Amino acid sequence: MSLFKKIFGSNKDASDEENRSEYNHPKESILPIDEQFTYNFKKNGGKFLYCENLDEVKEQFENILEENDWFESDALCFEPKLYSLLEENKINFTNPSQPKFLLASCENLIGDEGSVLFSSNQIKQYKPHELPDNIVILATTSQILESKSDGLRVIKKKYDKDYPTNITTFKYFEKVQDEDFLTYGSCAKNLYLLLLEDL
Repeated sequence: MSLFKKIFGSNKDASDEENRSEYNHPKESILPIDEQFTYNFKKNGGKFLYCENLDEVKEQFENILEENDWFESDALCFEPKLYSLLEENKINFTNPSQPKFLLASCENLIGDEGSVLFSSNQIKQYKPHELPDNIVILATTSQILESKSDGLRVIKKKYDKDYPTNITTFKYFEKVQDEDFLTYGSCAKNLYLLLLEDL
């Protein structure tokens, strides 16, 4: 009991009672991992586009290009499996001089913080600040995991002994208004996620 309450008595008001009861109740119910990721990803400023099939992926990708006027521009892409998306839309990705965006897949999507886990397989040895400000990610629902440690475990199992380097997460997808020590050094990216249903 605080010194002031001992001296002046315990005068409980409604707001004090509300604050106290707030701590006695369990936090909001635990969401399924996919909903948790979606909620946290959007809260971090990411743009989320759900796709049921590859035709929808192509359609949504074209919508992104149209929205940002990126047709016939330059893009950065290191994954041959994604080249066809760029070729279909006349996007130059061989020796781009001024890439407008990065097109990539990812290692995993991290539910508890709404972040995207990358490795050198997607971004080579580039640091976040060296990549374009705009990023378009193609991922699947089966890549959603609960935490970073789960993501690292999957990487370790997937690559056995030939581990990728430059493992990093992107968490902030818009400029933070009030920077604090948690966001210090982070590099905000304008990120679109094309999430393909595969479960």
